[in-house]
Amino acid sequence: MIGLLEGKGASAKKPPERVFSLRLAAVGCQPRIWRRLLVRETMWLSRLHDSIQIAFDWFDYQTHAFNLDDRRLGNPLQRDELAIEDDRDVSLADLDLEHRARFTYGYHFGEGWQIEIKVEKLVAFEKGAPYPVCLAGERAGPPEDCGGLEAFHDMLACIKEPHTELGREWLEWLGPDYDPAACDLVKINKALKKLGK
Repeated sequence: MIGLLEGKGASAKKPPERVFSLRLAAVGCQPRIWRRLLVRETMWLSRLHDSIQIAFDWFDYQTHAFNLDDRRLGNPLQRDELAIEDDRDVSLADLDLEHRARFTYGYHFGEGWQIEIKVEKLVAFEKGAPYPVCLAGERAGPPEDCGGLEAFHDMLACIKEPHTELGREWLEWLGPDYDPAACDLVKINKALKKLGK
């Protein structure tokens, strides 16, 4: 009896999926604010944007763009000399990350937040493991709409003096749960789990 695949050779085996370890650091923040994420290479770049928003406790109220050499991907935009491609049509595998040391993510162009994304290494895909996942990090992300890097550093100085008028104003604006030294991995990963692939 002749089999259906006889004479056609062995079927091509799909290469195993890869996972990237990415280190995300908020540029210019002192003390340092960073996160380490494991993400699947099949993840859409727009999903990485969602993951960064969660990891730094931002609310996706503003425009964003990933910067890879002379290419910009994010909220689609075409204006004068500025062109931003749609990041919903690009996966991490499309970006050749295994040959790229780093790239950046810009958020809230008015405040100018920059996240440097360092491609640390490729790791083996584990079936059943949650991706994306945040393995480590330090400090709370800069609060959404706090005014940018300089205002953020001023805020940190003011809240160390809660008896002053500015200290009281910032603490009232931030709310009682804000702790600049805390990086809540449980909260981050709970929110990342809802994202999925």
